[in-house]
Amino acid sequence: MAKLILKNLYKRYENKKGKKGAAQNPYAVNNLNLECEDGEFIGILGPSGCGKTTTLRMIAGLEDITDGEIIIGDTVVNKIQPQDRGIGLAFEDYALYPPLSVYENIAFNMRARKVNDEVIKEEIDRIAPLLKIDDLLQMKPGKLSGGQKQRVNMARAIVRKPKLLLLDEPMSHLDGKMRQVLRTEIKRLHNEIQCTTIIVTHDQMEAMSLVDKIAIMKDGELQQYGTPFEVYDNPVNEFVAGFIGEPPMNIMTVEVQKKEDSFLFKLQDADILIPAPERYYPVLREGMQARLGVRPSDVMIGGTGSKGSDVKISVFENLGDEKKISFRVGEGFLTLITTDEKRYRQGDIVKLEVKSEKTHLFDVNTGEKILV
Repeated sequence: MAKLILKNLYKRYENKKGKKGAAQNPYAVNNLNLECEDGEFIGILGPSGCGKTTTLRMIAGLEDITDGEIIIGDTVVNKIQPQDRGIGLAFEDYALYPPLSVYENIAFNMRARKVNDEVIKEEIDRIAPLLKIDDLLQMKPGKLSGGQKQRVNMARAIVRKPKLLLLDEPMSHLDGKMRQVLRTEIKRLHNEIQCTTIIVTHDQMEAMSLVDKIAIMKDGELQQYGTPFEVYDNPVNEFVAGFIGEPPMNIMTVEVQKKEDSFLFKLQDADILIPAPERYYPVLREGMQARLGVRPSDVMIGGTGSKGSDVKISVFENLGDEKKISFRVGEGFLTLITTDEKRYRQGDIVKLEVKSEKTHLFDVNTGEKILV
């Protein structure tokens, strides 16, 4: 195992056309600082093009860095060749050799390093049961399912006893059911081999269920780094708030109204009023606009005597154990999740209530969280 530190890391792709006056590409990774403790499982999460895979490739040595330092253990590895960094890397694409058996695919890199056959067999016999591929060793890749191929791919990375294991979207080609199975297997495997692990993914559910800490990126910049609970419960800006959570957080423009000694949030384009928690009072003023966020699980349908706002149901989805109900708000929807057994229909009028203490307030211009 090894500690990983990324210090003021930059990656910029220069404009290769060289046209006079042509603007250079922006930084793919912009001043990234990240610290992963020995044995931790870290997720780098973000939408396509945010710089997460570029970051992983720089750690692996497959991509030159523009500036900054990558430290593995106590060693700055900027100038060290990929094969000498003590890294195991499992790609999004399995990249298995079709003519070779599973056993020989796993053994390939060790044979290239002149490891003797006894050691190779010992290591494969150790790793194969952990990944539940010990009964596949004599098969060819063409006979394997997608999930089995990814297990072999990971075995090939782990058999080298890496200081650092890098997983580049390892489940992106799998169907939903297999992704759930492999998520459990990856978590179990990490706990057993106790190897410092970095996984790159655009799937927030994947990250939330697997890792100790999540680094959320956007446009090459780190937005927030913390535990799954921290980024879910206390997002630092509107982007993180909307990216983490399924269904995503409801985020709506509101105008502040004052009623006697209290404040209310009125949703733009809807006659919905939400009482403002007292903790917001020091930063609120009448007529102020802000962006209000609330998780679907913190929105409810009120019962008899409810003082909530009257709203019309636009969409009702029965998901089995829970129901998803959406209400039209301007051009978008406000969504709630409930386990209520009652069946609703489109067009039903209900009372909408919000757990105001669970709301999040963001600046309408910058998207940053308003600190209170």
